[in-house]
Amino acid sequence: MVGEEGAFVLGWDEVLTEEELSVTLKVLSMSEEEFKEYKEQDGWEDDSEEEENSALSNEALSRLKSSSKQLLCDSVLLTLQSYGSDLKAEQDLLNNKEAYEKLSRREQQALHVRYGQKRILHQVLELLR
Repeated sequence: MVGEEGAFVLGWDEVLTEEELSVTLKVLSMSEEEFKEYKEQDGWEDDSEEEENSALSNEALSRLKSSSKQLLCDSVLLTLQSYGSDLKAEQDLLNNKEAYEKLSRREQQALHVRYGQKRILHQVLELLR
């Protein structure tokens, strides 16, 4: 369901791997009986209503069912916990010119990437709450 990478890609305005995320949330929210039926039918290939509702813009994330919101929220929190520092620590380092300049160019770039990733994850959390 998640693909080769095993991760979902979230952007500033939308989920970039919306189909994978949508299917994963649906499957994880199913009862055992619903899942058996899903497997027997090889998914929802003919369900046009699902396709219409699969667009996961940031606005659409806030309208997810509560069970899907909770699954996604838990996933985002686990991802944030996997980082060695929090968003504020990254922001403080970016704002501390002296400490920032002591970092190598590669460390500075990694800091910017981590900071951007964490900002997106925090934005998603806000949309889900």
